[in-house]
Amino acid sequence: MRCARPGPVHVVGSRPEVGAAVARRFARAGHPVGLIARDPARLAALTLDLTGEGVATESYPADASDPVELARALAVLAERQGPAEVLCFGPPPDAALSEPVLETGAAELERTLALNVVGAAAAVRAVLPAMRTAGRGTLLFVSHGTVEDPHPDRAASAVAGAALRTYTALLSRALADTPLRVAHLVVVGRVEPERVADRLWQLHDAGGQGYTVLPEQ
Repeated sequence: MRCARPGPVHVVGSRPEVGAAVARRFARAGHPVGLIARDPARLAALTLDLTGEGVATESYPADASDPVELARALAVLAERQGPAEVLCFGPPPDAALSEPVLETGAAELERTLALNVVGAAAAVRAVLPAMRTAGRGTLLFVSHGTVEDPHPDRAASAVAGAALRTYTALLSRALADTPLRVAHLVVVGRVEPERVADRLWQLHDAGGQGYTVLPEQ
């Protein structure tokens, strides 16, 4: 269900170049943009750049692996801009946790799951009530290629990607009879940020739902 006046898109944890591309793409369709990332300085710089380009942008720093911190950031953006019409959740992988399976322990798995799965669930819990009240909303999730091709040299990322795929599939089934939509985009290889942003926009605009792979070209 679409409305005449697009609501905010709140982007959690994307790489700066992807976050900027998503912001620009949704802004072209009239959406205000809210950005959340862990590094306050980089977030402030990105916000300043986008604002200078005429993109209606707000931001608030938060660690996506901290449910309380993330919920607070989303609440602040909702207060400033209104409730999110679109949630885009896609924190970049932590390179320090990308170890071979025989060198991956409980701590690495715990941190990766906290960032990618616990964070996703916290973000959904923060935005879902308002979406259901409004009767509209899109939940977008972005992962990288280990979901499609799990590799023993990147064990924690592969485990977290599989867990997120299961979570989003269950979320999609639970919301199937509502106006809300869930889409999980897996980006394989090096893909231009603009292609990622365009695909996310298409998934939202067309009411896309389910699991989609964006291959390297």
